[in-house]
Parts: sequence; C-alpha cells; structure tokens
Amino acid sequence: MGIPIVELFEYIFLVVAGILPIANPFSTAPMFVSLTAKMKPAEQVAQANRACVYMAAILIGAFFLGSVILDFFSITIPAIRLAGGLVILYIGFGMLFPRDKEMSDEVEADVAKQTDFAFTPLAMPMLSGPGSIAVVLGMSAKVAEVKPLLNQILGGVVVTAGILITVLVCWLVLRGARGIVKRMGATRIDVMTKMLGFLLITIGVQFAAAGVKGFINA
Repeated sequence: MGIPIVELFEYIFLVVAGILPIANPFSTAPMFVSLTAKMKPAEQVAQANRACVYMAAILIGAFFLGSVILDFFSITIPAIRLAGGLVILYIGFGMLFPRDKEMSDEVEADVAKQTDFAFTPLAMPMLSGPGSIAVVLGMSAKVAEVKPLLNQILGGVVVTAGILITVLVCWLVLRGARGIVKRMGATRIDVMTKMLGFLLITIGVQFAAAGVKGFINA
C-alpha cells in the first residue's frame, strides 16, 4: 500500500522544518544586501539565483552520496545522529548567543576582494553550511534503513522535495532581501534569529539523544 498524500506532505514539511531554521535566510539577507550593494539589480538577481542553485546542489549531493560516504568511512547511524546533533547544538547556541563579530579581519578582507559571492559566503557556509549538511546526512542514513526499496525511493523523493522547497524559500528571501531588511530592521531580525536558534537547540538535543540511544542499544 502506498503512503497517503497527507502523510507525504507531512514528511516534506518535516524535512523543511529540519533544514530551514539552520539555513535561516533571514539572517543571510543583511549580508546579501551588504555584499551586493554596489551591483546592478540584474547582477543581484544573478547572485541570488546562483547561490540557491549551489545550495540545492550541495544539499541534494550530500543526501544522495550520504550513504556512500558513511559506508566508505564505516560511520554508523548513531554516530552521524550524535555528531549532527552536536553540530546543530553549536550553531543553535551561536544564534541564541551571537558573538560580537562573526568574521575575522582576514575573512572580511578576502570577502571584500570578491566580485562573485554566490558560492562563498552565501551558499557555503551561510545557506548550506555544516549544520544543514549534517541534517541531510542524518536523513540520508534514515532513508537508507527503510524497506522495501520502493519506500526507500519514495523517501528520497520526499527529502529532495523538502530540500527544493527550502531552497525556494531562501531564494524568495534573497530576492526580496533589500525590502525585508528595511522593513524588519536589525532588531526584529535578531529576535527571529534567536527564536530559530532555540528551535535548533531542541532539534540538536533530539538528534544527539537518538544517537546516544543508538549506541546504548547497539
């Protein structure tokens, strides 16, 4: 029997809910506006388009190659869940208790020399950094456990759809970044970032707890 359509949408929503808070395009919007301030509107659109294409390629690639990477390095599923949980926890605490300065002077100098910001720093590490990749690897490991093969394929379609929806949301935010930053202001963006940070901490705890439980039951 196939999975009901309602459940499919629920699974897709869970994928989006797992990745979107980490990608957090609203916190990337001010950086996007700053980096592309001197560009023409067409160039700004091109930067947003490329950044989201790179983001999709990174996350979908991590998902489909995840099981291969795990098998090659003999990494167990509890290990990836625990490691992913710790990474998400780190990012969540960083969002909840931000440092005064996120980039070093050397990194800022390198960024200032760039003319194309789509891959670095927009796609990597802002939109699809270690946290997002860790979540996708965890999903890859979970889908790899599913039986039979048809459900495994369906799981891949669901995760891919969730990733693409997340990318679409990020693209919409980047396209409207200038207006969003102007309307929301630094204070509201900071509040939203802290709220997403707390959500990430709870997700990270859940991932880590599942990993520890897996080690205990092994």
